This record gives sequence, C-alpha cells and structure tokens, in this order.
Amino acid sequence: MDLSDLVDVPAILPALKANSKKQLLQLLAERAATITGLPEREIFDTILQRERLGSTGVGNGIAIPHGKLPGVKHITGVFARLDSPVDFEALDDQPVDLVFLLLAPEGAGADHLKALARIARVLRDADTVAKVRGTRDAQAIRALLSDTHSRAA
Repeated sequence: MDLSDLVDVPAILPALKANSKKQLLQLLAERAATITGLPEREIFDTILQRERLGSTGVGNGIAIPHGKLPGVKHITGVFARLDSPVDFEALDDQPVDLVFLLLAPEGAGADHLKALARIARVLRDADTVAKVRGTRDAQAIRALLSDTHSRAA
C-alpha cells in the first residue's frame, strides 16, 4: 500500500495554522468533509472520540488521528504540516507539527491497520520527515510521502 493511494494533493495542507489540538482536529475534519462528502461534525466527533481513548500523538512531532465511519467509501487520508507545533498530548510530550488523519470504512478491518502501519513506517524515516518539514508545497509533500514506498517497503 502506497501513501499516494490514501492522500491526494487536495488532501494536503502544507502550512496549516492551528492554535490547539481541538482546532487542528476541526480543520482536518473540515478538509476531510470536503474530500469525502461526509458531514464535518460526524468526522470531527469520530476522531475526537478516538482521541479520548488515548492520544494518537506517536512522538517526534507526529500524530496519526484516525477513525472508522459509515459512509466512507475507501480509506482516505488528510495530511497537514503545521506552521507552529501544537500540544497534542503525545506519548513523548513533544508538540506536534505533522499530522496524518486517516478515515476508514466501518468494515475496513485489517486494511485500516495496514494503512496505519504504513503511515507510521513512512513517518519514522527521519530523512523523509525532515524534507516534509522543510517544504510548503503540497505536491512535493505528496511525492515525499509516496517516494518512501520504495525504501521502507
């Protein structure tokens, strides 16, 4: 599974401004609603409910909020690079500046987990993360996230 299958250029926010975790999740839900056609509130409530179980801030300034929703036709992602990091209650207590929102159909099962694992693998590559942090170009970010496929597969 390549990340380019999950996130297209319109789903990449290369210089997002958010002041808090809640605002960040609202902005991601807003973009996801545009892409999926689902109600923004439904997306926001789903990812917020998941966050209440435990932060999806995985460390190193990265978060992977996710959720399953009825009406999602296929696994879909929204990626954001923040202008300024926000507190995300991450596992390492570091603020977050790279966020990959993942939405999956309710019955996605193993595919949802495979997508999460793929995202985590790509965002564990220090070189890729540094390059993503260094650009504000959505197409370049998509290419960087996709390019890692050959190295991290």
